[in-house]
Amino acid sequence: MNLLIDQQNIENKDYTIKPLQKAEYNDCTFTNCNFENSDLSNIIFLDCEFMNCNFSNVNVMHTTFNEVGFKDCKILGVLFQNCNAFLLSFHFSNCMLNLSSFYQLKINHTKFLDCIMKQVDFTETEAKHTIFKDCNLEQSIFTNTNLEHANLTSAFNFSINPMANQIKQASFSKENISGLLHNFNIKIKE
Repeated sequence: MNLLIDQQNIENKDYTIKPLQKAEYNDCTFTNCNFENSDLSNIIFLDCEFMNCNFSNVNVMHTTFNEVGFKDCKILGVLFQNCNAFLLSFHFSNCMLNLSSFYQLKINHTKFLDCIMKQVDFTETEAKHTIFKDCNLEQSIFTNTNLEHANLTSAFNFSINPMANQIKQASFSKENISGLLHNFNIKIKE
């Protein structure tokens, strides 16, 4: 893949009808685009922004995401563990990531801001210094997850077993500390 697409603003495209061209996209913005069930495998995205896009069930096998932002996007069932892990860096703002997976990925310093993240798989994920600001983590899976220095002070509906995860220096609030105690089957009284 030698095609380079640079500094393009791409709007209102439906890639369920005509697939996105296999290329390296540099400093591009995708707005109101539908990628649902698309094959984005082996595509390179560098310094790109996706705004108000549908990324549901997208195939990201060997896809490169380097300094990529997702804002107001629907990203259901995406298996991010299949993407290219080299130089992987992205951030999410006001996105729905339900049923997506970051299994065994290194996503250190990732920012999840105001996201709905129900049933997301963080099994064996390295998420040091990751920020989960105002995120709904209902039924998300944290097993052997490294959350050292992560910020979950405003996250809610999570259940993280401190015995099965690394949470050294992670931040929680008085309001959500019960999310660390679910597995101990104890009652917390007001």
